[in-house]
Amino acid sequence: MITLNVSFGIYAFLPQGWIFMIAIILIECVVLSYMLTKKYGDKKAYKTACLSNLISGIIGFIGSMALNGGWWLVVWFPWVSANEVNGEEGFNSLAFFYAIAFVLTLLIEGLVNYLMLKNNYKTSKIIKTTLIVNIISYSIGSLAMYSYSF
Repeated sequence: MITLNVSFGIYAFLPQGWIFMIAIILIECVVLSYMLTKKYGDKKAYKTACLSNLISGIIGFIGSMALNGGWWLVVWFPWVSANEVNGEEGFNSLAFFYAIAFVLTLLIEGLVNYLMLKNNYKTSKIIKTTLIVNIISYSIGSLAMYSYSF
């Protein structure tokens, strides 16, 4: 599927990319809601997850363009295929950038989640929940993306 074997910067602006991103954000909404309230449909959790992902995405978009001279989302969300990652050195670079993107995502989303939820939940619960939600969404998203790319 050639449309799935492109950088995420291109894929993000295709209908399939929007569907993918909406699915990941919905996963985060459901998991955040359930972990905080034991309900699957808490409006405050959904709003928080949507806003934190929006802010993280905007920062990732701008950060990627600033870091690599204009390519969309290549740094923040390094979706590449076997064509771009050759050998162990290429994979190590991909893993390094992916880890950095994950940590930055946690910091940004953690801050937004904290600011929006601090009056309702303990800081430790917000941090733990943000970590678990992002581990789940990154795992599912990575499996979905890279199973097509490699």
